[in-house]
Amino acid sequence: MSIRTKRLGEVLKRDLGQIIQREYQPEGVFITVTKVMMTPDLSIAKVYLSVFAPGRDEQVIYQTLDEHVPQIRHKLAAKIKNQVRKIPELHFYVDDTAEYVNKIETLFKKIDDEPTAPKDEEE
Repeated sequence: MSIRTKRLGEVLKRDLGQIIQREYQPEGVFITVTKVMMTPDLSIAKVYLSVFAPGRDEQVIYQTLDEHVPQIRHKLAAKIKNQVRKIPELHFYVDDTAEYVNKIETLFKKIDDEPTAPKDEEE
């Protein structure tokens, strides 16, 4: 990944986070843009989102964002129009890093909690 793609990814992460939090975040829900991966030609941005929605279906939130991609892209264009020639397509993905970390921690805890078998001592 080139420096240009990394920089643009960070700019999109910051600006998309602001746009989504201000205008597309329902009451009582926290949406965080965790990572933005750009294609080498800067035409597609894969946006990874972490959604904290206690008691709500997260899929509905992702569907709402997918329906509003043209509006989000338009607002993003207003912010970054002087930095890029073409505004990238936006693709939203679930960031399941937290779930993965919890799963690994649970496995480690199971390993720590298991009694160890005594080693056979040879005399």
